[in-house]
Amino acid sequence: MDLDIIEHRLTAAEFIPSPNCNERPDGEVSLLVIHNISLPPGRFGGGHIAELFTNRLNPDAHPYFAEIQGLEVSAHVLIARDGSMTQFVPFDRRAWHAGRSCFQEREACNDFSIGVELEGTDELPYTDMQYQTLAAVTRALLKSYPDLKTERITGHSDIAPGRKTDPGPAFDWKRYQRSLG
Repeated sequence: MDLDIIEHRLTAAEFIPSPNCNERPDGEVSLLVIHNISLPPGRFGGGHIAELFTNRLNPDAHPYFAEIQGLEVSAHVLIARDGSMTQFVPFDRRAWHAGRSCFQEREACNDFSIGVELEGTDELPYTDMQYQTLAAVTRALLKSYPDLKTERITGHSDIAPGRKTDPGPAFDWKRYQRSLG
């Protein structure tokens, strides 16, 4: 699968703009951070992730939603269990995905990273379609952003240790790295 990026957007992804973004301080894109998310935790589908990323999550729809009410977060791209993609923030803008973070002694990873969320949990295996789509997205990003290198791909848990655990032990890093060719 080959993907194109035009004007900092994946042409094959549905685009739902998130207000939870801003300008990058230096315009730099040099890190890719892999995450996971499911809403409510452990459940897939339902559109709740898009609602969260666009500040439209109904706190009365589930007890967990009341706990995260008012949270302003986003990611550049979400890859659903079926491999479909939704982009929320253009790649040239700073999405609010990493929070307090540090990569190679450099803090504030949102300033220079792209965040890709996989619909999933730390413990459940990701789908073949998610790995295929993630590999295609990664190849397109590597081609479009010359400062982004394969050695600058990491998990949320690696840039926020002790605070975050995703993408978790269920994510097969070797499989993903092999798929990048």
